[in-house]
Formats: sequence, C-alpha cells, structure tokens
Amino acid sequence: MDNQVLGIDLGKNSCNLVGLDASGRVVTRRRMRRESIAAFAARAPGRVVAMEACCGAHHLG
Repeated sequence: MDNQVLGIDLGKNSCNLVGLDASGRVVTRRRMRRESIAAFAARAPGRVVAMEACCGAHHLG
C-alpha cells in the first residue's frame, strides 16, 4: 500500500476512503463500514489523514 494521504468521507453507516500516493494520484478507493476504518488505518504506517468535518459528521461522531 503506497498511500501517503487517506481521505475519509464520513457517512452514516458506510464511509468512502481514498488513498493518494506522493504525487497525488489515487491508488486506493474503498467503501467501508465505519467500524472497519480504524482497523484499516491501524495496519498502515503513519500518514496524513483528512476527514470531512461537516455538522452531520460531528453529530455521528
């Protein structure tokens, strides 16, 4: 996995995750349940994680 940045769009039950390499090219695109994102990120080495921060995401969090 060559993801340098993980972008996460928080949804109600499923979330979209996109991984970018160092040049900004999309190398990973997944739809995951909220519970599985933490396990996915824990297996990956340190990187930048960007999350949506709308009022709905804060309410669900």
